[in-house]
Amino acid sequence: MFGIPRGGVVVAHEVAERLDCPLDVLVVRKLGYPGHEEAAFGALGEEGALVPEALARMQPGDPGYEVVRAAMERKRQEAEEQVRTFRGTRPRRSAAGATAIVVDDGLATGYTFAAALAIVRRDGPRRLIAAIPVATADGADLISSYCDEIRLLRAAQRGRFFAVSMHYESFGQVSDEEVVALLASREEGRHGS
Repeated sequence: MFGIPRGGVVVAHEVAERLDCPLDVLVVRKLGYPGHEEAAFGALGEEGALVPEALARMQPGDPGYEVVRAAMERKRQEAEEQVRTFRGTRPRRSAAGATAIVVDDGLATGYTFAAALAIVRRDGPRRLIAAIPVATADGADLISSYCDEIRLLRAAQRGRFFAVSMHYESFGQVSDEEVVALLASREEGRHGS
């Protein structure tokens, strides 16, 4: 079981508790337009994951090259810091040969979720499942090519999705400390059983 920080770890923790399975994080960062960071044009993640993959082929002289490269470098550094915060020096759990479930709290563009799925796909899981409470139709379409199965509670109609938070009764900010505590509690629960 893998959760995408921060809110996805909260949801993944609940699922991992019910399935009695280990929990880890997949650190991914949205690539946003300068001045409009919430408007994503892609995502990158730990271990070099990049969506869309075409961003890696950009060359000097291409329109937007400098903006994209600067955003990628900034987000790569943020991702490295988050990995250290959430895992310390511990390596990421491998999903090799197993059924892997990747969870987030919601899906808008799908870029960050696709990057997370790309990280796990490299492990060679037997089956790769995306689990999301709510998603845009376009986002679900995008991630469908990165996984074997999507478990989705609610798909928003095209053009009717404004924010993930609108689909929750309570959608508070989750801190890094809360993520670390959830991961630790799941690890302790696994060793204590």
